Amino acid sequence: MGGQERSRVAEVIARETRGAGPREVPQRLCDAAVKLLPVDDAGVALCGEGMSVPLGASGQRAADVMELEVTLGDGPGLEAALTGSPVCARDLASRRDACRWPVFAQQAAAAGVRSVYALPLGDRAVCVGTLDLYRDVPGELTADGLRTARTVADAVTSALVSLPRDEPDDPGRWLSPLAADHGEVYQAVGMAMVQFGVPADEALALLRGHAFAQGCPVLELAHEVITLHTRFDRFDEPPPL
Repeated sequence: MGGQERSRVAEVIARETRGAGPREVPQRLCDAAVKLLPVDDAGVALCGEGMSVPLGASGQRAADVMELEVTLGDGPGLEAALTGSPVCARDLASRRDACRWPVFAQQAAAAGVRSVYALPLGDRAVCVGTLDLYRDVPGELTADGLRTARTVADAVTSALVSLPRDEPDDPGRWLSPLAADHGEVYQAVGMAMVQFGVPADEALALLRGHAFAQGCPVLELAHEVITLHTRFDRFDEPPPL
């Protein structure tokens, strides 16, 4: 049965990614995950410097929920990346999950996501990212569903590490639009590090805190910062708690 399941997963992923360019592959992988698993949305994120970097999503809602984790610095996907172990949020509207990730749980549930299953991508030694699975209803994956999800995560990992890199004419050509956009966050973090003389993690926390206080994604605030529409001298006071 295991061999048959791996063959089925490989067949669906091959079909979904056939003819796709490097930038399209992450989203196609998410589409394949939705076809293979009893989930409504899926997203793939890479482990970045102090934050996850959304790489692909099956739809706008999945992209928004991943961006929410980036802004908050909290959520099941980030926990899975940090621990290297699968993380299940059975019901984001429940007291248990609300206590684990208070703001994330409330905002994701408001967007219609009731349960999340985040699986690390990579091996026991190195976690390169996560496969985040979203459902509209509460509940956990069955034992069979979990086995399939792990097989899908392995196939997604293989597909991602096979993407071309370091092309002389276009070194970022394999990056999806979601990932490419997050380069602005790193630029804004660098600007904050220089101005305030703080390390990268503190600069990122500064951006996150002000993005949360303003009710906008950290990506949006970063764009405002690097295009000089928002000045760092406005960040001198800490954001309200």
